Amino acid sequence: MGKVLIIGAGGVASVAIHKCVQNSEVFEEICIASRTKSKCDELKAKLDGGKTKITTAQVDADNVDELIALINKVKPDLVMNLALPYQDLTIMDACLATKTHYMDTANYEPKDTAKFEYSWQWDYKERFEQAGITALLGSGFDPGVTGVFSAYALKHYFDEIEYIDILDCNGGDHGYPFATNFNPEINIREVSANGRYWEKGEWIETKPMEIKREYNFAEVGQKDMYLLYHEELESLAKNMPGLKRIRFFMTFGQSYLMHLKALENVGMTSIEPIEFEGQQIIPLQFLKAVLPDPASLGPRTVGKTNIGCIFKGKKDGQDKTYYVYNVCDHQECYKEVGSQAISYTTGVPAMIGAAMILTGKWVKPGVYNVEEFNPDPFMEELNKWGLPWVEDFNPVLVDELPVEEKESELVR
Repeated sequence: MGKVLIIGAGGVASVAIHKCVQNSEVFEEICIASRTKSKCDELKAKLDGGKTKITTAQVDADNVDELIALINKVKPDLVMNLALPYQDLTIMDACLATKTHYMDTANYEPKDTAKFEYSWQWDYKERFEQAGITALLGSGFDPGVTGVFSAYALKHYFDEIEYIDILDCNGGDHGYPFATNFNPEINIREVSANGRYWEKGEWIETKPMEIKREYNFAEVGQKDMYLLYHEELESLAKNMPGLKRIRFFMTFGQSYLMHLKALENVGMTSIEPIEFEGQQIIPLQFLKAVLPDPASLGPRTVGKTNIGCIFKGKKDGQDKTYYVYNVCDHQECYKEVGSQAISYTTGVPAMIGAAMILTGKWVKPGVYNVEEFNPDPFMEELNKWGLPWVEDFNPVLVDELPVEEKESELVR
């Protein structure tokens, strides 16, 4: 049915590529491109022999001219950006120049500022409309599936959604005192930033990890979770009519938080360059180099993830609550695709988002977040491709949980 150019060869890309090959009716041909071509060749060697034709290429995703040349050579129907969020805009520029559909899993983040927001990518809307091509933003899990869950809840169960709480629980254990489940640089920047949530039309800022709750997650158990800022809050606050508040919570263990605080205290999480033995180095990038590679965590990670959304709103004038979530098992993911559940829960929706474009179900000139499309076909594909979802019509709401007086370890 179609040909895709996949840029990136890390953990998420590996899962997405495995899934594209499984879905060979839609993905007839894929070209895997990365700065390090040997990584692409390894994936090709592992997955060759099926119905999907696989080729590889070398490309610097920071270089628009190189990207344009590669797109013109491959002539894909869609570019799947599974590289770093720093490279979103160069890849979007190349897609515009070649009039090729675009998709990614995370919004643009400048290298020199610990800040991520959609404004830079939303600014491309008119240019993509004029070019007659679609840009699908944030087709991972969060952002991604959480937006699809929101659109699905509004379409099927609510006249108006007033409150959304996104809960992201990783109950996995990799055995290391400190490691990150995805790119350490992105992960640590995200976690050590101030928290933010949207309420009554404005953003309310909190200290990092200032707001803590304990939640009992199905198939995982009781976990500490902390309020963070996450990019889908920005798009859902804009795209969900009648919304009064949206928040995002993520679970962390005390070992992770104590190590992170110590690293912060000694300056290792800084993105400001320092001079060391005549060279400029960025402490966070050096820390990334000494931490375990997230791709190496798969065989040793046990436990499950539970990610979902709790909604509160009105249906036929009555108050209504609804919780929809997915539980994913780290070891089952590793058996299937050789990656742990964090990469799996992002890589599977990346493939599904790409399939939505290739099959014409989600094609509309312009720049869009996932919640702006019909959620039903995407929800069907989640059940089909390894991320089945569960519904709860009487969930425990976050606002019903006891509030702890003491600050978290990270703030103290």
